[in-house]
Amino acid sequence: MKKIMLTAGVMALSLVSAGVNAAVSEENAARLAQDLTPLGAERAGNADGSIPEWTGGFSKPGEDVHRPQNPFADDEPLYTITHANLDEHRERLSPGQIAMFGRYDTYKMHIYQTRRTAAYPQDIYDIVKANAENASLVQGGNGLEGFSGYVPFPVPNDGLEVIWNHLTRYRGGAVQRTVGQFPVQANGNYEMVRLREQLVWPEHLQGGRDERADDNILFYFLQEVLAPARLTGTVLLVHDTINQAKESRRAWLYNAGQRRVRRAPNVAYDGPGTASDGLRTSDGLDMFNGAPDKYDWKLVGKKEMYIPYNNFKLLDENLRYSEILQPGHMNQDHVRYELHRVWVVEASVKDGERHIYAQRNFFIDEDTWTASVIDHYDGRGELWRVGEAYNVQYYGNDVPWMAAEALYDLNNGRYLVLGLGNEEGDFMDFEIEPSRQDFTQQALRRMGIR
Repeated sequence: MKKIMLTAGVMALSLVSAGVNAAVSEENAARLAQDLTPLGAERAGNADGSIPEWTGGFSKPGEDVHRPQNPFADDEPLYTITHANLDEHRERLSPGQIAMFGRYDTYKMHIYQTRRTAAYPQDIYDIVKANAENASLVQGGNGLEGFSGYVPFPVPNDGLEVIWNHLTRYRGGAVQRTVGQFPVQANGNYEMVRLREQLVWPEHLQGGRDERADDNILFYFLQEVLAPARLTGTVLLVHDTINQAKESRRAWLYNAGQRRVRRAPNVAYDGPGTASDGLRTSDGLDMFNGAPDKYDWKLVGKKEMYIPYNNFKLLDENLRYSEILQPGHMNQDHVRYELHRVWVVEASVKDGERHIYAQRNFFIDEDTWTASVIDHYDGRGELWRVGEAYNVQYYGNDVPWMAAEALYDLNNGRYLVLGLGNEEGDFMDFEIEPSRQDFTQQALRRMGIR
């Protein structure tokens, strides 16, 4: 199987301690108020200043809550990577990103000034600090103990801890979004699937977390298909768990054709993603989600890399979907890349396990713990698909998340984009106040037949 190489572009780690899955020392936890940010990134910039110091991020509470406007609209690219100058930038790209240049003559990357915009509410910083001192992995690494809410390992010891940070990162506590999912054919044709989704942590339900009713619940997820008509009425409910060794994910699906709710064990791992035309696995939503137990996780190091960042342009309500989606790949003139430090984690399927992706190489933004680029390999060790998260700061709510995510199939020229909301009036709402009853099988049935 082909592996990424540890090059000069990947920095050695001073924090790795193989096989240790426990809370860090008080000394290391104290670094979150010193040389590390409250989420565990390096506060300092890099040697040449192309990555600046983190000074608190970009926060304007209450402003443009539902659809933030672009605060960097006047920025011009520092330079553009094309086929002509690709060799100058290979060290700061993933193998998958490099492969996109080889696959498409039209592919390019506009590189902008790096702005470390990630900012969170103070109570999230307090939670993460407490987790650093108390959280640990349960046996096998398939769950957490001593953990509250978000980001258990801001000073990680190994690759599995880094992945748990991605899985549990803060995305607003309670959010509803109406977005499009676009399976784009090689010729550029697509049929939009409109989705309404809710993602809610129990702490943000009416009345807060109930220790009995919400026992072992990490978050609730509800996904309803609104269009096209042939799929309307399909509703998915997921209860994701904290300690997956104790209890795995619970999922139910309401099928409009059958008019009944049934358990959905395939909503995990490489089961098919909802209405994705075979382009996404269930664990490919939000770049990667669910149980990490299929893989061995190796922490390779940290790397300075060009990743999608501050993609406010992809939120522009004046930009049509047809202007973003084109044959082969998204219109790169609407995508912004910046140089950031990322954690590099290599995931290889365990002996005796199976998954259509035999290896996944993760490049995870240090400031937000978002898996910003993932290279996916098939069973032969060949690069197959390339995923990118188009990071953005919802600065009115202090929520770093994404404007969209894309997954490119290098073999057949098709790709999937999920999360665009340019033409959706009620695109994003961080102010919802759901009840626990909204995430029951009975609620699922009501949604399907209304």
